[in-house]
Amino acid sequence: MNKFIAILLSLTFVLVACSSGEADYKTISMDEAKEMIDEENIQVIDVRTKPEYDEGHIPGAVLIPLQELESRLNELDKGTPYIIVCRSGNRSQQASEILVENGFAKIYNTSGGMNQWNYEIEK
Repeated sequence: MNKFIAILLSLTFVLVACSSGEADYKTISMDEAKEMIDEENIQVIDVRTKPEYDEGHIPGAVLIPLQELESRLNELDKGTPYIIVCRSGNRSQQASEILVENGFAKIYNTSGGMNQWNYEIEK
C-alpha cells in the first residue's frame, strides 16, 4: 500500500510539474477568428498603426499599436479572451507573446492578419 501511495504521489508530482509550464497563445485562422467573434464574448485587439487601423479594421476592434502595448497593459483584463490582429500576422505574434509573458491566458493570435480578413470592415 505504501508503494502504491508513493507511486501515486510521484505521478501526481510529475503531472503537476509538466502542466505548470508557461501559458501560451493559440494561433488561429481569420475564418476561425470570425467564428469566435460571432459566437463568443471575445475582444479583438488590433496592434497595427493608427493609419493602418483607419484604413479599415474589424468592427469593434480596439486599437493598441504594438509599440504601445506594454505601456497599456493596465487597460486590459487578464481574464478576458483576446483575438490579436495585425496586417500579416507578424506583429500579432509579437503582441501575443508580450501578453502571455504578462499573465494573460486566453490569447488568440491570427495568422495572415487583415490581409486574410474577408469579412466586414469598419472605417
